[in-house]
Amino acid sequence: METAGPRTRAAARLGAHATREEQRKRRPVRRWQRRRIEEEQEEAVFREVVSFTRDPLPARYYDKDTTKPVSFYLPSLEELLAWTPDAEDSFNVALEPLKCRQPPLSSQRPRTLLCHDMMGGYLDDKFIQGSAAQNPYCFYHWQCIDIFVYFSHHLVTIPPVGWTNAAHRHGVCVLGTFIAEWKEGGRLCEAFLAGDERSYQAVADQLVLIAQFFRFDGWLINIESSLSPAAVGNVPPFLRYLSTQLCRQVPGGLVLWYDSVVSSGQVKWQNELNEQNRIFFDSCHGFFTNYNWREEHLDRMVAQAGERRADVYVGVDVFARGNVVGGQFDTHKSLELIRKHGFSAALFAPGWVYECLEKRDFFQNQDKFWGLLGRYLPPHSICSLPFVTSFCLGMGTRRVCYGQEEAVGPWYHPSAQEIQPLFAEHRPEGDGQGWVKTHCCLEDAWNGGSSLLIRGVIPPEVGHVAVRLFSLHVPVPPKIFLSMVYKLEGPSDVGVALELTTGDAGSCHVGGISTLSEVSSRHSPRPLRVPPTKLARWVGHCGQQLSGGWVQRCYEVNLRGCVLQDLWVSFSRPPGSREQEAFVCRLGELQVVDANSLLSPLPRVQAVSVSRVRWQRAAPEEEEEEEEEEEEEEERPARLRLSCALHWSYPLSHVRCFRIHCCRATGSPAEGPPGPEKPALLGLAFVNQYRVVDLAVAAAGPGTDGRVEFLVEPVSREGFLVPKAEWGRAALLYSGPHT
Repeated sequence: METAGPRTRAAARLGAHATREEQRKRRPVRRWQRRRIEEEQEEAVFREVVSFTRDPLPARYYDKDTTKPVSFYLPSLEELLAWTPDAEDSFNVALEPLKCRQPPLSSQRPRTLLCHDMMGGYLDDKFIQGSAAQNPYCFYHWQCIDIFVYFSHHLVTIPPVGWTNAAHRHGVCVLGTFIAEWKEGGRLCEAFLAGDERSYQAVADQLVLIAQFFRFDGWLINIESSLSPAAVGNVPPFLRYLSTQLCRQVPGGLVLWYDSVVSSGQVKWQNELNEQNRIFFDSCHGFFTNYNWREEHLDRMVAQAGERRADVYVGVDVFARGNVVGGQFDTHKSLELIRKHGFSAALFAPGWVYECLEKRDFFQNQDKFWGLLGRYLPPHSICSLPFVTSFCLGMGTRRVCYGQEEAVGPWYHPSAQEIQPLFAEHRPEGDGQGWVKTHCCLEDAWNGGSSLLIRGVIPPEVGHVAVRLFSLHVPVPPKIFLSMVYKLEGPSDVGVALELTTGDAGSCHVGGISTLSEVSSRHSPRPLRVPPTKLARWVGHCGQQLSGGWVQRCYEVNLRGCVLQDLWVSFSRPPGSREQEAFVCRLGELQVVDANSLLSPLPRVQAVSVSRVRWQRAAPEEEEEEEEEEEEEEERPARLRLSCALHWSYPLSHVRCFRIHCCRATGSPAEGPPGPEKPALLGLAFVNQYRVVDLAVAAAGPGTDGRVEFLVEPVSREGFLVPKAEWGRAALLYSGPHT
């Protein structure tokens, strides 16, 4: 990538033998200004002469078939020691920092670890910018787990960034895996463990650097190879050094050891913490046991673990291989014993519900599996604002933006998964008929690819039923703005209301624009009929019917000295009704934001550049398909496929993601920029760069320039649309190759 200035980087890749004339034609042309939404927005313009010369991309970072950026692993010790961060690595850096949570991971409450091992890893989840996968695996019970381990059998497993973004958004920390197995693993371990401290410290330093750079939280160390006395003797200092250095560079970092090698250097799975492996437990943050334990193993471990019982993660193989207490849909039997003894649990490969059961029943089976474990999985609470979710799973059969359909077809993008609720069935105490149950729903969406489906029954003897969706622990600012987007299915007069629970009742003062009627510890704010004047720019549709049958309810609440603890949705029977009321409701979005944060000015996307341009001729069959779609055109230019890299500057702490759009046109340079065209969505980015892949464009005719304009739309953390004046823009002008 050339760096001729932050807003004038040349898009052309100048070859060593390019003529001065070619270089002159490839330089960025003079920038012009165009008025957009009553504000002037500067646009960078880049010129490219079409060339079909291939410029190979680094194989590690890009899929060889599609050139899409991918997450990667390091298969050898040499590659680990040689790795240094470069520009290509930044695609794989997590946007989301680990969210504050309660209780913190450092508390002694028993934890739940999920070890994700699926068919070798790096499947559809490796595509950083998403894919068109149909029926992919999707995990969404995040509030029930505390640690997520991405597992594969490669030496250094770096978690795909989509998993890190989704987990961090829910307050769940993410670990990669360092694994050495069998004879080859033994040779590798001898190479860095059998020597002096400089050898193992070099490996540890690289593991710390990788976690710090890619913004995940630590490592599971899994050595399943016999070690010499010299090598096994260096394992404890290696673990201590790795743990110490990690915590210095990655706040809250974790290093866990898997139960395999014992202090003699032999591979002997113990299925418990004991004197043969305790030295490794004492040298790091936690111990992950093997899976073939019985209750007597747990009994013995109570004394061994002492005050660190929560740091012992008792392994549960969900596939139920070997002599296990319970796996598959009997996994709860293992959890019951583990919690009885006060230990943490490590659930290995819960993707069993996806791999071994019918794909068409995946969501039902996943909900059944986690529902059976619910009593043993205390949820953690998110404790930061803004709190915004559209319930998107990071997948769908179409894309929707605020009620407007943008594209039809399957898509999968784990980074796009938003905060997921507690999935459960709630039945009011003392009532045998009323109930409320939540489900994922891909059939409809307000924003993204899915919504939350809530079904329930209000029995004749009660006025309403409610379901808790989120556990929070948020010290709230003086004034908060809340919003809920929903729609009821079919003819229904059931009332829908947002409720919240506050803590610190002794000092908590509730009041303000919206009077609250308190029921027990829950409050039901009255919706605003019109938005507050200062916030009208953001929330101009409060109380209105929106597109697609959605309705938005808005609330503004004054709170002083309060902690927001839970969010509920309540359903009440229509006035005068005495019959049992069944209802089906879809939730499209919930927002809880600091009202004052909405008054802060937004930064503008700056310095958009176009580089690493690659051209391909469209295949003949693609030309034929496009001609059929546009039969009204008498003559159409030949088609090209454009791939390129976009970079820009924007403070990432302000965004949930970026939406990347394009507009395509042709025209004469003398005519200036063409008129406005409706932008087409290309995809989502979670870093300040995006790779455009195989974008269909028209070839430029003689004496004319082809033109593609790229637009970078920031999506604010508060969940509101950003005015187009704040978007970033860059145009690529291209002409035919010289003959």
